Amino acid sequence: MSKYDVITLSQELIKRQSITPNDASCQQLLAQLLSDAGFQIEHKRFGEVDNLFAWHGQDSENSKSFLFAGHTDVVPTGDKFAWKHPPFSAIVDDDYLYGRGSADMKSAVAAFTLAMIDFVKKNPRHQGKIALLVTSDEEGPATEGIKKMMPYIAKKHKFDFCLVGEPSSSEKLGDVVRIGRRGSLHVEITIHGKQGHVAYPQNAKNPVFLAAPFIQELSQFSWDDGNDDFPPTSFQISSVTTSSNTSNIIPADMVINANYRYSPESSKQSLEQQIKHLLNKHSLDYSLAWNLSGLPFYSQSTYLHQAISKSIDEICHIKPQFNTAGGTSDGRFIAQYGVDVVELGVINKTIHQINECVLTKDIINLEKVYQKIIVRVL
Repeated sequence: MSKYDVITLSQELIKRQSITPNDASCQQLLAQLLSDAGFQIEHKRFGEVDNLFAWHGQDSENSKSFLFAGHTDVVPTGDKFAWKHPPFSAIVDDDYLYGRGSADMKSAVAAFTLAMIDFVKKNPRHQGKIALLVTSDEEGPATEGIKKMMPYIAKKHKFDFCLVGEPSSSEKLGDVVRIGRRGSLHVEITIHGKQGHVAYPQNAKNPVFLAAPFIQELSQFSWDDGNDDFPPTSFQISSVTTSSNTSNIIPADMVINANYRYSPESSKQSLEQQIKHLLNKHSLDYSLAWNLSGLPFYSQSTYLHQAISKSIDEICHIKPQFNTAGGTSDGRFIAQYGVDVVELGVINKTIHQINECVLTKDIINLEKVYQKIIVRVL
């Protein structure tokens, strides 16, 4: 019998100051609990990033395999003196558990770890395989974590389904389940002009003025119409800089950093073609640099959706909404391997904020939901 329940395990994880990419031995604690329950354990470290993979059971043609995924790293606290309670104290106050990572996503990691242990203890010879994959790189560049672990794992293991414990709920636990995510594509657009003195504009070409009509059209351009499951692709500029930092020089270049959150109705290739068309339309001299950080993915498994919906209804007495809203998650690295990926976790209202917190009853109920999902899937 573990000395932890889901609240005390959540607290123990929160107390460990695992600001990305530091795991602060969170994974060592999880690995010990899982190993004691009979799970096989693998630790992998890439650079400064720790990764844990644990599994129980075997693959077979007539059974399912189910993976839980998440992260032990957290974002920085911000002004720690602005918190109601110290950010790593894991204090329970008025039925809320406070602390950095309480919602995103150490409570979910505690919940699915204990749910897996409970299932294996009650079903030591269960059919199929149940596994856990956590990283300390989700809140960072996300290059040394699950992105690097999945090619290694896929050589030996096959999974039908994956549940990522990201905080998906909006107003009540279980009201929203993410069944997909838009792709994420970054672009750096450099508009080339000609440097000169501000007193002699006739001898220069100001890239800011040259690009203004182009930027105006970008703000109104329709990249695609989306579909029944995904909103239309969006484009947002995150920064604009020039090559000049003095007041008497017309800059030679202007650099625009921007991001697409794109639906499956678009692709990296189609978006590249569209923006080149707009740049050429405005007769601009330009350079482009692209970074694809995530492909769109979408869960279409009625089997998995029904298992989740029934489990949430049974514990939370609510019918979940399935959607594809929000940003990216590590699920994008798992879906590439033919795994049906969904996301289900606690309420996300306070994530990355001062006084991040989660209702203790939601953590308790989330473990119960995970337990029922495991039983229904396996």
